[in-house]
Amino acid sequence: MSFFTDLGEVRAVDGVSFSMRRGSVLALVGESGCGKSVTSYALLRLIQKPGRITRGSIRAHRRGQGTTDIASLSEHDDTLYSLRGGWASMIFQEPMTALSPVHTIGSQIIESILLHQHVTKSQARSMAGDMLARVGIPGAHDRLDQYPHELSGGMRQRVVIAMALVCKPELLIANEPTTALDVTIQAQILTLLKGLQQDLGMGILMITHDIGVVAQIADEVAVMYLGKIVERGDVRTILKTPRHPYTIGLLRSLPSMNAGITRLPSIPGSVPGSSHLPAGCSFHPRCAYAVAGECDRGQPPDLVKVTNGHHAACLRAAEIDSAAQRSSSIPQPGDLQRHPHITLMNPPDDAPSASTPNAAQTDATHQHSEPILSVRRLSKHYPVLSKSLIRKRIGTVRACDNISFDLMPGETLGLVGESGCGKTTLGRAILRAIKPTSGEVLYRDETSNHYHDLASLREAELKPLRTQLQMIFQDPFSSLNPRMTIQQIVSEPLRIHRLASGSELHDRVAAILTRVGIRPEYRNRYPHAFSGGQRQRIGIARALIVRPRLIIADESVSALDVSVQAQVINLLADLQDEYRLTYIFIAHDLSVVKHICHRVAVMYAGRIVEIADKNTLFENPSHPYTRALLNAVPCPDPDITIEHQLSGEVADVANLPTGCAFNPRCREVMPACREQRPELQAISDRTQAACHLHNHAQTVAIRTPSDRS
Repeated sequence: MSFFTDLGEVRAVDGVSFSMRRGSVLALVGESGCGKSVTSYALLRLIQKPGRITRGSIRAHRRGQGTTDIASLSEHDDTLYSLRGGWASMIFQEPMTALSPVHTIGSQIIESILLHQHVTKSQARSMAGDMLARVGIPGAHDRLDQYPHELSGGMRQRVVIAMALVCKPELLIANEPTTALDVTIQAQILTLLKGLQQDLGMGILMITHDIGVVAQIADEVAVMYLGKIVERGDVRTILKTPRHPYTIGLLRSLPSMNAGITRLPSIPGSVPGSSHLPAGCSFHPRCAYAVAGECDRGQPPDLVKVTNGHHAACLRAAEIDSAAQRSSSIPQPGDLQRHPHITLMNPPDDAPSASTPNAAQTDATHQHSEPILSVRRLSKHYPVLSKSLIRKRIGTVRACDNISFDLMPGETLGLVGESGCGKTTLGRAILRAIKPTSGEVLYRDETSNHYHDLASLREAELKPLRTQLQMIFQDPFSSLNPRMTIQQIVSEPLRIHRLASGSELHDRVAAILTRVGIRPEYRNRYPHAFSGGQRQRIGIARALIVRPRLIIADESVSALDVSVQAQVINLLADLQDEYRLTYIFIAHDLSVVKHICHRVAVMYAGRIVEIADKNTLFENPSHPYTRALLNAVPCPDPDITIEHQLSGEVADVANLPTGCAFNPRCREVMPACREQRPELQAISDRTQAACHLHNHAQTVAIRTPSDRS
């Protein structure tokens, strides 16, 4: 599969071969740019010009209809149209782009049914409603007349799944179906897919970079790098005894729920462009096992048998195999350095940073310092207006409601919870990107050492403080102006605040780009010329250029591959120590939060329901919602399954239930939970929780900075 550009042929998929059994799940994993999505689109001939399939076959074995080579069909062949949506369907990564915003969800599902089945429109509507009910959407038949924007992210993803399955395909291609979802919704979707797969007897091609998802759902795994499959085998073999250095690198990059604040091993560099492939093994420039004079010469190694059902494309697979047999853990590069005749091209450098603080050191430091930020009773409410000509207020959306916490200098506070819990709203209200409805945001100014209430300051009074408070956004591409060069993007805060000009401005941009791992000579390029990880580094550089004290990172690593994610997490930790930064880290990946944060605040329906130091919260959570979030985290071990699931959706902050907002979903609900909403109270020296299970605890008054001696 190649793209023919002005610069020549670019081989996006090169000699990929695999087969799938009916009723099995094959996971296709690898970093962005490795060819996973292009492979899936090629299977259904969805590749647009200048791309085309140059060689090979795609054989569809249809029940009762024999075998069809999809690659040989004409673009306008009726058989090709019947295969798409009939024999095979696809679930796309982003449901809002997969669904038409101007058509009801019912009309979109019905259209798919009428294209592939000989039924009446009323029968198709009934089938659409039944499928929505089957994928777990409450009031399914009534929802057919709703539009996508009226549904939550989890509900929209279920609609996309229903649309893909309504014609009972034999093959389902799921392209990153859970990447943007919370852990609770992700667990529901994975269980749903496994159940439907068994009921319908279909095969699933799961494309993902989430190893936890692979472990929970896959039977077999194929690892892709630069358009080739470099390792293939059953899920236990691949995850427990990998033989290819790339697979080993991906697995070692995973944050662990059992690890402390240490550096994550990461794969150096990034995926090169397909038009500039290195000689020999394409992975050798990044490989800790590469041997000079062997791996960097000749043709790429072929996929060869290592054990029964396990294949790897690596010259050193046998040595990695023997090293793995001596250890129950994933083989390390050091296992192979005992051979005196072997010279490694890229010796590993994964030693923990000596400057990285541990939790105990950080706690000791915080006990003797004043908060850099004190949030007191902060609320952000939005009015709900009627749709009549006279717009009357008929309700209130309590996006953030009565939030209070302290943030110490040099601390990283994790902010977690499902989508719609108010995390991003809280972050923006703290930075005054939006004006709070009530409450205080007391920030200690570095120059005067006095507290300023950011919530009440006028814009002119806020401007001098803006350089001390910055944000890193979730999507680096949409947050970078595509019409500005990197030089212009990173230097813009300096120009706005008149902090530098001329040669000094250029020098500071070059220095900060170098610090975040971007070569200064690339400063005149535009955002589209960089990878996702590089764009995120540029976003970090833009935030750091004004030398801030407090940074709010809003889902800053959630869309990145595990290897790039590890690089960015390590970078954030290094920068925190070097620049004495304080972070509020908003995320839904709890393993990342466990790795990088000192304390964690859990939000639900606009309020903090638990706040505790990291170790206490992860080892002994006090709120049922926190326990549900932790139970939903997929483990990258195929022998450990998700036992408990959190049913239902996040409470509607415009129509909260009486009592505790979590009570309709809580497994430990009591009568008091349905009558009175609990307040956040101290239940130990390290934990505060808002739950009636802890009513015996005494509420500890939270002092304001002015009360402190």
